[in-house]
Amino acid sequence: MMSPTHIATGVVIAAPFAIFAPELAPLAAVSAMAGGVFPDLDLFVGVHRKTLHFPVYYWGAVALAGVLAVLVPTTATLAAFFFFLSAAVHSVADWFCGGNELRPWENTSEHAVFVHPLDRWLRPKRLIRWDGSPEDLALTAVLSLPGLFLFEGPVRLLTAATLVVAVVYAAVRKRVPDLAPWLAE
Repeated sequence: MMSPTHIATGVVIAAPFAIFAPELAPLAAVSAMAGGVFPDLDLFVGVHRKTLHFPVYYWGAVALAGVLAVLVPTTATLAAFFFFLSAAVHSVADWFCGGNELRPWENTSEHAVFVHPLDRWLRPKRLIRWDGSPEDLALTAVLSLPGLFLFEGPVRLLTAATLVVAVVYAAVRKRVPDLAPWLAE
């Protein structure tokens, strides 16, 4: 899935706070948005969907951060909980996407996400055929609704900007390998 989909997922994770604890909602949403995009930073350092994608280990961080947020409820512990929860969901969600390859619509890779404790790659499920596919864009649009309608201010603005980025990325996705040959290296 494309990063905007994961960012929108982060807002969905934080959405109950917009209703039940509105004073904490912006912190929860921004933290979850950051956690949603964090694993994809391995596009720039290391091996994508391996270096910063932890479909098992992030859940330990979620449990620890959750306990800390309950025992010592501060903005830092709450932010950490939502950050790690969104990063964990991202790492698992990529399993349901296409393979980890420059042209995932060609279906040449059987590597969806690396599971470190098992020291192996999970095979892609391809429910979302590739990042930036029409179904990925549709999912991003649907997941953006809470950010656009339940939140105000920066969260709404970030959600709208993320949706615009998603539309542009989906429009040019199949040209990305040709436009940025450095990605192949």
